[in-house]
Amino acid sequence: MRAYVPVVRQVPLRDHLRGYWDDMARATSEVCLDRLEQAVEILLACQETGRVVFAIGNGGSAATASHFACDLAKGTRRDGPPTFRVVSLTDCVPLLTAWANDNGYERVFAEQLDALASGGDVLVAISASGNSPNVLAAVDAAHARGMTVIALTGRSGGMLAARADLVVHVPSDRIEVVEDAHQIMAHSLCVAARERLAERAARHGRTTLRVVSARRPAR
Repeated sequence: MRAYVPVVRQVPLRDHLRGYWDDMARATSEVCLDRLEQAVEILLACQETGRVVFAIGNGGSAATASHFACDLAKGTRRDGPPTFRVVSLTDCVPLLTAWANDNGYERVFAEQLDALASGGDVLVAISASGNSPNVLAAVDAAHARGMTVIALTGRSGGMLAARADLVVHVPSDRIEVVEDAHQIMAHSLCVAARERLAERAARHGRTTLRVVSARRPAR
């Protein structure tokens, strides 16, 4: 007697691809632009007063934090000071592993903020779940130092949504969609900040941007 072998219908790859892009379009269309605008205003106020922007995240969100710091520091520069002072706390592997080894992984960001941050600085906390212990500990440390916390979240928003000063939420339970949307958010924040700085420079007679146009050289 032959063993029963269930017939599994193979879904065309294009259907999987289209489903992802549809999910992405739906989630990004529901992101609150009012909150993104508030985030840009907070970042610009931080830049104008010479304070520092810090960015944190884990896994894919760590990559987004690092990318955001790069673009905010370099991609928004114009002739003449001031420029954004921005630090990603995800980039120094020896320091991260030292804090994780000695004090626990949940302290890897909070300890860096305790050493580097001051009142008036801004923390951009990126977490798809909103429940990462090291991100939550960093938010507590940031508030203790008088910092403003901007959170990029997904899914339910987690505990991070209740602790941040401003929350920009991606309405999706799909982690890949949330992470992609966070990168789009980060780019949009940098583009909006750059355009506002260009407008200010033009009003003060400085019309030449270090970044000449929105189109960057190919990498």
